Formats: sequence, C-alpha cells, structure tokens
Amino acid sequence: MHRTALTIDELAARAGVTVRTVRFYSARGLLPPPEIGPRRVGHYGPGHLSRLALIEELQHQGLTLAAIERYLQQLPADISAHDLAIHRALVASWLPEGTEEIDREQLERRAGRPLDDADLDRLAAMDVLERTEDPDAFRVDPGILHLGVRLLDVPFRVETVLAARAVMLEHARAAAHELGRIFLDEVWEPERPERMRSLSAQMQPLVVQALVTTFQRSLKEELRAWPAPKPGQERDGIREEGEAADPGGDPRPPS
Repeated sequence: MHRTALTIDELAARAGVTVRTVRFYSARGLLPPPEIGPRRVGHYGPGHLSRLALIEELQHQGLTLAAIERYLQQLPADISAHDLAIHRALVASWLPEGTEEIDREQLERRAGRPLDDADLDRLAAMDVLERTEDPDAFRVDPGILHLGVRLLDVPFRVETVLAARAVMLEHARAAAHELGRIFLDEVWEPERPERMRSLSAQMQPLVVQALVTTFQRSLKEELRAWPAPKPGQERDGIREEGEAADPGGDPRPPS
C-alpha cells in the first residue's frame, strides 16, 4: 500500500491545482485543516483530495464560492472520502464529459506514485484513462483518477474489472432505456420540444441521485446476504481485514 499522508505540494500535484489554490480554499474554510506532524509540517489525506475534486467540480458547474461554501456546510462533518467521491460523481454526472491529455510524467505526478504497464491496463479497464497513439500520452478524467489509483491496491485482476464494467454498462443502459421510455410515454409533448428538453435536463440530476441511492441500498442488502467467511479465509481473492499479505508480496495478483 502507498502512504496516504501528503504534503501540501503533493496534495496540489495530485489534485491538479496549485498550492496557492489549496491555501485559498483552506483560508475560506472549504478544506479542513491538515494534521500537523513533526517539524510543523501539515499532512493531508484522501478526504482532502476528494473534497478538492468536489470543489473543482462544483466550480465547473458554475457555482460561486459562496454557493460552494453553503453546499459543503450541509455535508456531515465526518463525511468520508468515499462519500465525498459519490457527491462528486452526482455533481459531474449531468455535465459534459471532460478529459485532459497529459503525458506519463504528469500522470504519475497526479497519481502520486510510479505506474507500470499493468497499472495503466487496469486504469484503462476502469475507464479512468484512455491510451492515445503516443504511448506516453493519455486522456484522463481528472475527477476520478485518484479513485482509480486507490483501486490499484485492491487485488482484482483486469479480467475481473472488465467483467464488472460489462455488468454495470448492461444494467445502466437498460435502466436508462426504460426510464427514457417512461418519460416519452407519460411526459413527452412533441409540440413543445424546448420545454421537454429543459424538463429532462432538470430531471437528470434527480434521476441520477435516485439511481445511486437505490444501487447503494441494493448493494448493502446483497453484501449482508453473503455468508461470513471463516477467519483466515479469502473470498474471491480478497483478504480479510487485518490478514497479512504474502511475504515480500505485491498485494495485486499478476494480470
């Protein structure tokens, strides 16, 4: 595993912003203060990184700093990096897709770690990045890059990621198709196309939030139904928390 404590320079590099921006957000109270370590050096963690991604996404949405402050004030004080990432996904889900083209050095600086070819294959399988004709240039979704990097330490094979992606795409497309059919059957007024487009745009974030909430609840119910593994057992290649890794081992199995 890679360390999660970041200096302000490392945090800025991982988030793709400047140190000045991090300090500005901190001064406005948008970022919680870092933990102070030896020599009075501030240490930041995954929560700061996820919060920065959310702030940047809200700005892309057109919110003012005052509106972003109000948005963040409504979040629980102890909200996790995981839940912040869900908020970011909900905000971004109805915006035009945006990617950046960066070289390998910039990619590794954003990731906060070296990336070998197997890492790049897994990030591509997760749709976090896309290879280009130039082997050292990549199109990257900066908002989910740090989430994809965190998943690199989870012992899933590329084939497993691709299978999960196929399932998600299949069911997401089916849900979108059925919801679209309901909208056309029950709401659509062909003589008022502009109003219909405006209405569908207003509904999109609500529908996305409903889908995410429904999926989260369904997933929790599914996980509760799993049989509890015996101590020391692995389930689908995932070690139980607290179990030691293989001696000298990279926790990831070979792809």
